[in-house]
Amino acid sequence: MLPAVVALVLVTLVPIAYGFYLSLTSYNPVQRGGPQFHGLDGYIQILGSGTFWNAVWVTVKYAVGTLLIAVPGALGLAMLVNRTFAGVGFFRAIFYLPRVVPLVAVSMIWLWLYSHDGLFNYLLDIVGLPPVAFLTDQDTALMSLIVMRAWKALGGGMIIFLAGLQGIPQELLEAADVDGCGRFRKFQHVTLPLLVPITTYVIVVDLIYLAQSFAEIYILTQGGPLRSTTVVNMLVYNEAFEHYRLGHASAMAFVLFALIFALAYVNIRVLTRGDR
Repeated sequence: MLPAVVALVLVTLVPIAYGFYLSLTSYNPVQRGGPQFHGLDGYIQILGSGTFWNAVWVTVKYAVGTLLIAVPGALGLAMLVNRTFAGVGFFRAIFYLPRVVPLVAVSMIWLWLYSHDGLFNYLLDIVGLPPVAFLTDQDTALMSLIVMRAWKALGGGMIIFLAGLQGIPQELLEAADVDGCGRFRKFQHVTLPLLVPITTYVIVVDLIYLAQSFAEIYILTQGGPLRSTTVVNMLVYNEAFEHYRLGHASAMAFVLFALIFALAYVNIRVLTRGDR
């Protein structure tokens, strides 16, 4: 195990420890001198910053909005392909395809779809509707990002839900049929309760990824307009690589970690309460 342990320490633990040390300092690599230790002053400044809490609120709206679309959508797709018919393997592959396409490539495609001369505005023009500034209007920019990211997440969630559906004992479903349960009652009282662990996993893992979103936002909106899509990771990037305040950016990153941990823990507790 020694090579794996050494790699873990050097590649993961040492950078985390150094990042935490930087979060306790004031460090600008452009200026002369190394990091200047100032303790928790950076954290206090961040927690009192309206800009930071606005980014937290945008991050929460982005993550929750995406989950509200992606999780039910993934479950619906899994139920559609959880049967035997000609070409079911093809449809499973097509639905899963967005998951394996790099996020940067997906973002570039959707950047064209959302553009003034893109496909969506072309379709609106066909039906006689005015064009929409999907990414440059603060009323539509965040929702446009949510729709794109939910589409990207559907395939991965579908595969996990499909595995959960195929793991449900057929005897329970047959017993529900004997008891006279229709499709909806069978789904409500048999399928959905047995999918609680799978649903918990999908929500928590997607939440962790969504709370760290950066690439699609940088490509599509760069945090605008008027910071309506500036999530915490975008703010960290701006602090570190535009203003060169690495200590401040590191402190923001660790506060984001604490928030992600808290949200994931609350989700696990709430979603597994009924299961217990």
